This record gives sequence, structure tokens and C-alpha cells, in this order.
Amino acid sequence: MRVITCNVNGIRSALRRGFFEWVRAQDADVVCIQETRAQEHQLLPEAAALPGFTGYFVDAKRRGYSGVALYCRHEPVEVTRTLALRPAQGDDMDSEGRFVQADFGAFSVSSLYVPSGISGPPRQAFKMDFLERLLAVLARLRHSGREHIVCGDFNIAHRDIDTYSPRRNSTITGFLPEERAWMDTLLAQVGWIDAFRVVNPNPKQYTWWSNWPAAWERNLGWRIDYQLVTPGLANRIRGAAIYKDARFSDHAPLTIDYDLAQ
Repeated sequence: MRVITCNVNGIRSALRRGFFEWVRAQDADVVCIQETRAQEHQLLPEAAALPGFTGYFVDAKRRGYSGVALYCRHEPVEVTRTLALRPAQGDDMDSEGRFVQADFGAFSVSSLYVPSGISGPPRQAFKMDFLERLLAVLARLRHSGREHIVCGDFNIAHRDIDTYSPRRNSTITGFLPEERAWMDTLLAQVGWIDAFRVVNPNPKQYTWWSNWPAAWERNLGWRIDYQLVTPGLANRIRGAAIYKDARFSDHAPLTIDYDLAQ
């Protein structure tokens, strides 16, 4: 079973850049998309109805913002479009379109988009609130008795190896101590597995590059896109690849192959 995840930074832009042509050649079973930045009714047929797949979309309430999608080659038993995360005040967090899950028999695949705190302290506080509430959801999934693959842009580089300059980036959102500690808790205590690192321990394996001059060309990147799996899937990971031969967005697609029956 092949699962692909990518933050496309606008699904219509990714379509123009050839992302869906590339996907059609990958023989994937599930494709997870984050930051669609479009309402489902706005999509061109090439994106809304990928040949051989059924698309499941969760749009943000705010137009042109956030949004996630799943494209499934096999019909799911059930699709969940909510995290049911509610802050102390303000909008339901589901209004930002950040989660969709497809259930297949004994396992599930999800597309998740964690907020970025890049716009300033209020948004960073929102991100940390989201992460705190998300941890309880992921703990529940981890102990649900089902196997799970949670794919997405977590907007966190976990370890020093996951960013081009740990010292320079230690005060930047996405690599703050409290964000990295959250990932420590998720993996070491809750028990999720970073599927990519099971098969690839090498440095300079990044999935996102800023718009700084030559950041892409010099590989000054961050690894903030993940496929996290429940422990029962750890020994079923057969290979992982970050695709960089073409650039569809500021993120690169992450592909992982599993030894799984649908």
C-alpha cells in the first residue's frame, strides 16, 4: 500500500504545476493533501475527480484558507471530517478544515494540517492550544485498537537533524522548545512512530523550504511533514521517499510504502 502526503499550498496552484499528473504516475492507494485553500465546488475536474480515486474534502469556513483532502483508490468504510476540538473561546477549531480520516477495515488513514504560528504571538498561542487538544485525540486513536496512519503538515521540525540550522532556528515557530517537547511526548510517551525515520535516519531530509533566496537550491529546509503510525505498523514500513525532481509547492511530497492489505 502506497500513501502520499503533501501540503500543496493551494490545490489549484498545484494542479497548474503538474502535481496531479505526477500523482497519476505514482500507483498510490491514498493521497493526503493539506492546505487546499479552495472550496470543493471551486475545483476543476482534474483535481476534484482524480481518475481512479474518490476525493473527500474538508474546507475551511474562511474562503481561500487551509483545508484538507483525501483521495482514496478503494472506497472507505467510513469517513470522519472532524476533530471535535473546541477552544475555550472563539470558533470551533474544525471551522479551519484541518482533519479528514478514512477507515479501511482494520486501519485508518488521516490527513492533518496543524496551524502555523508564523503570523505572531496570538497565532502561536492558538497553535499551542490546538496541539494540547490534539494530543488527547491522537492518544485516543493510538489506543483505539485500530492501526492508524496520520499524514500531514505538523508545522514542527522535531529533532536537530530535521532542520538545516538548529541553533539559528531555535527561536522560530516550528522549532521552538515547547513544540519539540510536544513531539517528544507524542512519540516517546503516547507511542506514535515516525514512519520516515524507521527506514531513513539520514540528515538533510527535508520536506519544506522557505522563500528565502536559494533556500531550495541549497537545501536549507525543514522536515515538518510526517506520516505517523501506530506501533503495529512499524514493521510494515517498506520504503520512504521525498520527491524533489519537480516543485509543486513550498513542500515536497512524502511517499511511504507499507506491507498492508486493503
